[in-house]
Amino acid sequence: MSTLLDLFRGSSALYGGNAAFIEDLYERYLVDPESIDVAWRARFDGLRQEAANEPATAETPHGPIRDNFRRLAQEPRAHASSRTADCLDPAAAEKQAAVLSLINGYRYRGHQVADIDPIRLREAPRIADLDLDYHNLGPEDMDQVFNTGSLYAPDRLPLREIVSMVQETYCGTVGSEYMHITSTQEKRWIQKRLEGYRAKPELDAAGRRWLLTLLTAAEGIEKYLHQRYVGQKRFSLEGGDALIPMLDELIQRAGRQGMQEIVIGMAHRGRLNVLTNIFGKPPADIFDEFEGRVQMDWRQMVGDVKYHMGFATDVETPGGLVHLVLGFNPSHLEIINPVIEGSVRARQRRRGDRTGDQVLPVLIHGDAAFAGQGVVMETLQLSQTRSYGTGGTVHIVINNQIGFTTSHPLDARSTPYCTDVAKMVQAPVFHVNGDDPEAVIFVTRLALDFRNQFHKDVIVDLICYRRLGHNEADEPAVTQPMMYRKIRQHPTPRAVYAERLIAQGLLTHDEEQAMVTSYRDSIEQGVLIARPVLCGLDNIARVDWSFCRGKHWNQDIDTGVPLETLRTLSEAMLRLPEGFELHPRVEKLWEERRKMALGDQLLNWGYAENLAYASLLDAGIPVRLSGQDVGRGTFVHRHAKIHDQVTGESYTPLQHLGPHQGAFIAIDSILSEEAVLGYEYGFATAEPHALTLWEAQFGDFANGAQVVIDQFISSAGTKWGLYCGLVMLLPHGMEGQGAEHSSARPERFLQLCAGHNIQVCVPTTPAQMFHLLRRQMVRPYRTPLIVMTPKSLLRHRLAVSSLDELTHGQYQVLIPETDPIDPAEVERVVFCSGKVYYDLLEARRARGQTNVALLRIEQLYPFPKDAFASALEPYAHVEEIVWCQEEPQNQGAWDQIKHRFHNLIQEGKRPYYVGRPASAAPAVGHRAAHVEQHERLIDEALNGQYNPTMNKRIPPQ
Repeated sequence: MSTLLDLFRGSSALYGGNAAFIEDLYERYLVDPESIDVAWRARFDGLRQEAANEPATAETPHGPIRDNFRRLAQEPRAHASSRTADCLDPAAAEKQAAVLSLINGYRYRGHQVADIDPIRLREAPRIADLDLDYHNLGPEDMDQVFNTGSLYAPDRLPLREIVSMVQETYCGTVGSEYMHITSTQEKRWIQKRLEGYRAKPELDAAGRRWLLTLLTAAEGIEKYLHQRYVGQKRFSLEGGDALIPMLDELIQRAGRQGMQEIVIGMAHRGRLNVLTNIFGKPPADIFDEFEGRVQMDWRQMVGDVKYHMGFATDVETPGGLVHLVLGFNPSHLEIINPVIEGSVRARQRRRGDRTGDQVLPVLIHGDAAFAGQGVVMETLQLSQTRSYGTGGTVHIVINNQIGFTTSHPLDARSTPYCTDVAKMVQAPVFHVNGDDPEAVIFVTRLALDFRNQFHKDVIVDLICYRRLGHNEADEPAVTQPMMYRKIRQHPTPRAVYAERLIAQGLLTHDEEQAMVTSYRDSIEQGVLIARPVLCGLDNIARVDWSFCRGKHWNQDIDTGVPLETLRTLSEAMLRLPEGFELHPRVEKLWEERRKMALGDQLLNWGYAENLAYASLLDAGIPVRLSGQDVGRGTFVHRHAKIHDQVTGESYTPLQHLGPHQGAFIAIDSILSEEAVLGYEYGFATAEPHALTLWEAQFGDFANGAQVVIDQFISSAGTKWGLYCGLVMLLPHGMEGQGAEHSSARPERFLQLCAGHNIQVCVPTTPAQMFHLLRRQMVRPYRTPLIVMTPKSLLRHRLAVSSLDELTHGQYQVLIPETDPIDPAEVERVVFCSGKVYYDLLEARRARGQTNVALLRIEQLYPFPKDAFASALEPYAHVEEIVWCQEEPQNQGAWDQIKHRFHNLIQEGKRPYYVGRPASAAPAVGHRAAHVEQHERLIDEALNGQYNPTMNKRIPPQ
């Protein structure tokens, strides 16, 4: 409590002779804060927070304060005077508190009246908290000297100077929101930077001229493209031109501070401008894209529009070369956010950059998208978690105040600012007028330094306008006549700043025009315009996928592991720290695994999967597994992470295999699909030599990440030429658990298949899972792997494998009949995939049937044509070829693979379907209905009759 008193003494004159008055106020405050004046309440709130250096969450004992107030009141006048020049009477004390409350009012609400909108679209509101009379202050107080409290200023100033200072700092062209942050350290740091510099940068004449040069470049490329390619879409940056000097300053300052890589994600607005003026993409290349002169093998690639394309380069900074990456991005705007964060995490891991001091993520948003798309919130929620944090992200919002055609905030969002969602992670927000490039430079420095100091996200809201429509063929005045009347009368950001420099005597009109002419000449010559850049450098920053090029997916790769190696790995996995107390259920499982390791018991699914990871780790290959419950597994099968029942400490056996093993991490993620899957995709694209897996809690939940699947996982290779080895584990199986806990929607993945872009597999044995996971890394080829993993099969008595099955061979894309059935007796061949195989197998054995062969297709895509043809050879005499699935007819694999059957079976034979009837939902909701449907399809597959004339099945009677 002495700390609180010290703060009280050091920041105000409210002690000594006024102690009794303050004591009474403080007593009332502790009983009921609302019972005292807002100014005093704010003062006491602030003092308690400062004393604890944290938010005031617990009640502060007030006895010691009360005693010290009494002591101070009884001290001789001389002693009190030694502490302050003036002993205040109650009225003066109220005035002093009012001044401090006024200062806080500007810190909290000054942004609401700040000059941050270049086109002044809406009138600034009147904020009572900022009026002198609201605080019982008036003109007669303006020359009175007051304590400045925690204001970054001399201890005592006339009120006139205090008001001038806070207005300049908080109501100029920078509007700052940071008082919602609970960390006093962070708030004090921001206050010092804002108030110490009056929210203005230190720029010399050369720095100001360079600013104008960058604004000239930003405007110049847009005007040139607009004149040369009339009506073609480019999603112009005009109005938000200050983004270019902002990014230039960010990169140069980051390089000076030791950053080695900067990875940027942005949507299409301003992308061509950034590529030209920041990344140094040759203008001639952009012109070729406009004119359709792009060298590409259209048989292998479909390409993408120019404003979705990524780029990479190296830029010289005062601290050395910085590797810049601009991520490829589809039109789904904010979906790039988690992808960039994942890529940054992979790059940081490769560098051993645990704090984010070497690799910086930068995300550039649109205002409407930042406020409107849920993946923004999901990505922010990842930012401070242990396994997804990247040391803080610098967010830049290009806020053109209109979105698509909506301009009024009441129609665009439910919050005052588009950036308000960021407050949930206590990120500071700096709104800045896009027509004041010097203020833009100031907040850029502030934002980067905050990020690097506290390793947290920070938001720069670049408030500007969109000079043209959503695209260059759009007429925005149709829906926003008033807004665009203002915009058309408003000078460009470059013109505004040029006039400012001319007025300051730093530039002449002729020099200003010379800049414009020089830039246009450079553009027409197609020469490099940005700062010097170097392309194609071979360094640690570049992700090397060269080992994949020219390789084919169907290479035969032996994925077996020697028996001794498996037993050594098993011993290491089963070893526990001394005194570690397992849960009884886990202890039983541990005993079973010991028997499996010795060969006394067949391997179940969970143990074979863990052995696959262990074998890869043993070879030095890192493994990253994430999802909502992956440590133990949603179905309590994996137990890659175990927990001491006495201490609560966790232990991950796969991290303790040996001194030279690869890194293993199992991440129980936040309850998100879209952001987490996007993050893992981004990680996998930047880390070719690690096995990266994402597991859905149920396969159905991948629906929540469909944009990532459609726009990145399935198509990034053919659009952008990107490689990725991500594995998706999707629990799948019709087991009477209703529509939302049954299907991983295999039909959706199969519909996306073309050109060997992804793999869709349905393993049915632990050994198959072992070989499949190993194949993904051992084979010198990478495409995303979609695995329909089981639920009930995890503990099915028949879904087991021996150690020998792990020691040799490879993943079987099709498994032929395994029971001793004479092919000559077979009258019907049933193809199937997944769990339904075991249902058919058990029913066939129970009935003693030997006239039906069961063949499992374990890889649905790329379809195993050769294996299919070979498997059918012993049954050339069979007329009835059946595909049996447990999913409804319009779902599952049938509609996507039936043409394969028609093409591969003998001429004159027709395959037919057995399964559930077509349905709008994946599964029925009642157990009894599920069982009835299931029994019917099993009977029909094994015993149903076929009417060739009607080409349909006749169910058994």
